[in-house]
Amino acid sequence: MNRFESLSGWGRAAASGLLVALLAACSLEPTYKRPEVDTPAAFKEAPAAASATSAASAPSAQQNGTWKQAQPSDDALRGQWWTIFGDPQLNALEEQAAAANQDLKAAAARVQQARAVTQAAKSDWFPKLDAGFGPTRERASAASQFLPDSAGGTTGTIWRAQTTASYEADLFGRVSSNVNASRADEQQSEALFRSVQLSLQADVAQNYFQLRELDTDQDLYRRTVALREDTLKLVERRFKEGDISELDVSRSRNELASARADAVGVARQRAASEHSLAILLGKPPADFSFAEAPLVPVTVRVPSGLPSDLLERRPDIAAAERAMIAANARVGLAKSAFFPKLDITGAFGFESATLGDLFKWSSRAFILGPFAGTALAVPLFDGGRRKANLADARSKYDEDVAQYRQQVLVAFREVEDNLSDLRLLDDQIREQNNAVEASQRAEHLSRTQYTEGAVSYLDVIDGERQVLLTQLQASHLSGTQAVATVNLIRAMGGGWGDVKVPDTAVGAVEPVSSTTVAAAAPESASGAASVQQVAKQ
Repeated sequence: MNRFESLSGWGRAAASGLLVALLAACSLEPTYKRPEVDTPAAFKEAPAAASATSAASAPSAQQNGTWKQAQPSDDALRGQWWTIFGDPQLNALEEQAAAANQDLKAAAARVQQARAVTQAAKSDWFPKLDAGFGPTRERASAASQFLPDSAGGTTGTIWRAQTTASYEADLFGRVSSNVNASRADEQQSEALFRSVQLSLQADVAQNYFQLRELDTDQDLYRRTVALREDTLKLVERRFKEGDISELDVSRSRNELASARADAVGVARQRAASEHSLAILLGKPPADFSFAEAPLVPVTVRVPSGLPSDLLERRPDIAAAERAMIAANARVGLAKSAFFPKLDITGAFGFESATLGDLFKWSSRAFILGPFAGTALAVPLFDGGRRKANLADARSKYDEDVAQYRQQVLVAFREVEDNLSDLRLLDDQIREQNNAVEASQRAEHLSRTQYTEGAVSYLDVIDGERQVLLTQLQASHLSGTQAVATVNLIRAMGGGWGDVKVPDTAVGAVEPVSSTTVAAAAPESASGAASVQQVAKQ
């Protein structure tokens, strides 16, 4: 008799449990390591002095633009970044959108779904218990009752009241890998929720500034229409006096009608913009109206010298990184399919041939082992299905790595685009303001000379058109500058929060410091509270 055979029943059970525990510890899931990404120390479009300062304090690997390990920090403190614009109306709109936007509610619901899936996956760590009661009509064979073949089988009704238990041992990390994949999917859903939240905040701000830009255009057209109405009266008076021909009157009326038509076109654009803003706020357009107010030029500038590591705050990048974690866990899950699977089942209760004898002590019964099949299943042949599933899981992981790196590159492009926009817009706006002044001077001179009969009415028309065009272009540039500022903050993941801006950075216009932004009613560090609040609304 060997040592194992000499063990008691409890000893065998303990030994079997120890063996199962050892096999469960042998997880086949690959060790996850964040892929390296190419992150330069500073942004190309940042002021030169600030970039040099950041590069001097950065590791040499970052200076060379080599690949380094990512450290996503999408749960970092951001705060209500839109308050840096100092616009109470914008602040109120952001609060309304956060409370009622339906896309945000849908994203919160997806987070709740992912959490439920994770909880369901975790339940596989525990045994399943069920209780049942009822009759079973069955025929038992003679051999199962130790009777001769001539006795034949017996048919009868068996009443049972029993509790059943089933448990899948976590061999080779089969259950743990599934839990890890579900947990990563949950974290990805939370990151995507923050991405939807950030996009909503930015969309509200951009739509608000675009609406204000159209208000400025409407104001310009109103003044232009009023000016051309006065001009038409002047021309008609001179025509009656015989100083000019009817041609000038016709031209004046044409310019007035064109200005009125263009004003209606701007009003149409504003109505559509107002409707879009209503949808962002979760309201039907019929129940929303916004008072007209011209755009106030945005003077806020994002501080120079911000590190490129700020991009790790972006929730879309974090979501792509969590997708890699889930794909890595599913590689382990696919590997575990090549190894044995152990299902432990059992039942305990009472059974009898009659209902009256069911709960007698002599009616107790138990079953330990599978009701059908075997407890330990070893895969032998499946036509290459498991091998194909493993190849699919590995390819999915490689795809997610490539998508993650591409997302990082796109993030850098977006930041650089908006940095260059803001840098060049300052120069363009300055030159455009000079153009507005010059066109107004030219229009005044042409009108004066026309009154004196020195020039034709075509010169007056051309001067008025140039004034309107330069003013509209200046309005457009102011709106573009405001939208680009919002785009840059969005591209940086929602502000710079508590990141310290280098003191030596020059050329930065900082009406609001980074500490002010970080202190403004911060979001939850994990984002979970925000999900709960949105889901309950």
